[in-house]
Amino acid sequence: MREARFDARGNRVRWTETGGDEPARVYVHGLGAASTVYHAHIAATPELAGRRALFVDLPGHGISDRPADFGYTLEDHARALAAALDEAQVADAEIIGHSMGGSVAIVLAYRRPDLVSRLVVSEANLDPNPPLTAGSSGIASYEEEDFVKGGGHARVLEKVGPTWAATMRLTDPRALHRSAVGLMAGTRPTMRRMLMELSVDRVYLQGASSGELPGRDVLSASGVRVVTVPEAEHNVMFDNADAFAAEVARRH
Repeated sequence: MREARFDARGNRVRWTETGGDEPARVYVHGLGAASTVYHAHIAATPELAGRRALFVDLPGHGISDRPADFGYTLEDHARALAAALDEAQVADAEIIGHSMGGSVAIVLAYRRPDLVSRLVVSEANLDPNPPLTAGSSGIASYEEEDFVKGGGHARVLEKVGPTWAATMRLTDPRALHRSAVGLMAGTRPTMRRMLMELSVDRVYLQGASSGELPGRDVLSASGVRVVTVPEAEHNVMFDNADAFAAEVARRH
């Protein structure tokens, strides 16, 4: 386990790492998740093994610190991720981000292009105010104190199912709520606009069962390779791990 300070108070973002060839691949989890749980099996596949791999837990999640005075916006998470990569002496990395982690990865690539040579984002939030079916909208519908102390956190855990609940229990409730609110608020420019304006190799993975990706044609016209993954829902790396790993391994 390695760590880096991400704020003036000395709070630490932490990650686990496997050695291998450069450039590194950096795996970033979604809201209420943890990177090793969602991505270690992907990094270990034959087509991806042998490369340096970092599994970063964003602030408030997994093994990272969870300060009560941190904002947990997408920009905040991206700065913490940058601190981890700077400490790890990573440059020109391939960033693989799922859901909220994909949004964070986009912000990182836009703000710190020196750190990123390729983006693979899976079911990432590209626009503010996602549909009410999104997990973030249900969490953000609570007032913060009602979520943290008024039973909202427990009610959400009961609704999300055992897989997500397993890692959500490891996430600080206040950090979870603020991260959801930050995801709903989005960024300026939007994550979609940032993704379209980047010049690095960009891949967007959409589970076939999630429906058509809004604005797919415009994304494709900007150079984003949009891939619909068969037999997959939101958690593409679980639902169709072979296809997920193949797209991470593919370079254009």
